[in-house]
Amino acid sequence: MASHRRPKQPSRARVTVLTTAAAAAVVLSANAANAAPSEKLTKDEVKAKVDKLYQEAEQATEKLDGAKDKQQKLQKEISTIQDNVARGQEDLNKLRDSLGSLATAQYRSGGIDPSVQLFLSSNPDDYLDKASTLDQLSSQQVEALKKIQDKQRELAQERAEASDKLKDLSATRTELAKQKKAVQAKLADAQKLLNTLTAKEKAALDAEQAQAASRASSRVDLGNTGSASGRAAAAFAAAQSVIGSPYVYGASGPSSFDCSGLTSWAYAQAGVTIPRTSEAQANAGTRIYSESDLKVGDLVIFYGDYHHVGLYAGNGQVLHAPHTGAVVRYESIGDMTFEFGVRI
Repeated sequence: MASHRRPKQPSRARVTVLTTAAAAAVVLSANAANAAPSEKLTKDEVKAKVDKLYQEAEQATEKLDGAKDKQQKLQKEISTIQDNVARGQEDLNKLRDSLGSLATAQYRSGGIDPSVQLFLSSNPDDYLDKASTLDQLSSQQVEALKKIQDKQRELAQERAEASDKLKDLSATRTELAKQKKAVQAKLADAQKLLNTLTAKEKAALDAEQAQAASRASSRVDLGNTGSASGRAAAAFAAAQSVIGSPYVYGASGPSSFDCSGLTSWAYAQAGVTIPRTSEAQANAGTRIYSESDLKVGDLVIFYGDYHHVGLYAGNGQVLHAPHTGAVVRYESIGDMTFEFGVRI
């Protein structure tokens, strides 16, 4: 006889788990179907986003360069002040020794003047400010005490200055770390975007950039340096000698560069010192607001915040270190937002 027992029903908990899992699978499947097309960016969209990130990274890079430059200057200034303080302390010790010798001579000749004796165990400021004390000292003692007082005040000022600069140095180091982190974050985001491209898309993007650089190079009149000053021509020649060198943020040669690192290095090869950052270089000479008035070797400042700089190469082209992932190369001025030129 056939059995008519009802099949065993799944438990309430099992039904809940299965239902939830099924619902989740449907949602994930629907999301994947809806999101997949929009999440996949085209090569050109990736390039646009990456270019924007590179610009933001370069803005942070110039701030990083500025903080590094300030740090180096502060370290030199602090070192100089500390050397001055050390020498000043030696001078002060000699002055005190000479006053001590004077007191010793007084003692041998009949006793130490009470005011001198009191000074030797305390601060001369307490006594020089009292006219009654001055009346008790010889002119030689007064002169010795004044020298000591002046030296003490000088040392106090220098120590205060060193203390202020040390605080500034600490703040600068904090800013340095902040900007370095900002640069690295932007570059990491750019790399993530580039990693979404297929090998074929990456190759096509590289080919496009190479073709653009080749077109810019072909437009450069390599003999057109006659209008440049001797220093500008020498700086431009130095920059030409490192074409193909990689862009590395914070680098200023001789084998890798960021934008202002290239221009400051190039002018240094011509025997001219210019500031390290693009923002400071924007104020390093005479501004040229018309592209038609630019001469080979002039600095060319780009973007409203002056975060990019290159060297004018003639015929509407610029020689510069563009961004991470690129090399020192020629490019059309029109590819960037021109602000003005600077003639050193």
